[in-house]
Amino acid sequence: MLLKWEIKRFEALSLNELYQILHLRSEVFVVEQNCVYQDIDGKDQKALHVFGIYEGKILAYARLFKPKDYFKKASIGRVVVDQSCRDKKIGHILLRESIDGIREHFGESQITISAQLYLKKFYESHGFIQTSEMYLEDDIPHIEMKIE
Repeated sequence: MLLKWEIKRFEALSLNELYQILHLRSEVFVVEQNCVYQDIDGKDQKALHVFGIYEGKILAYARLFKPKDYFKKASIGRVVVDQSCRDKKIGHILLRESIDGIREHFGESQITISAQLYLKKFYESHGFIQTSEMYLEDDIPHIEMKIE
């Protein structure tokens, strides 16, 4: 499965792209993870949006922030892959695209994330190291991780 990758500012997203992004985030973070929280948090307008499309459908997504727009350092958030294709290693490609996007668009190599604890090894495989104790974010165990 070969996805076409895009990185766009909020204003450049088409209505269909924005709808698909919000649908995917809601499907995974609210419904699948059974977590009622405010996904639309007013930060999408500051972010760059990286997403992978296959046959017209967005299957992978993350948002990228320059330093001080979310954390002190550049950051990646809302990392999500459609349930139908999680066995295809698309998450690894998405994270590489996101890291590369931060380097290319922001000129930054230091990145901070708030990672769900169960994904620690996934993020470590991309060079992130744990920099905090476990904490709850929307009742889900998280840890802060960084690439320095």
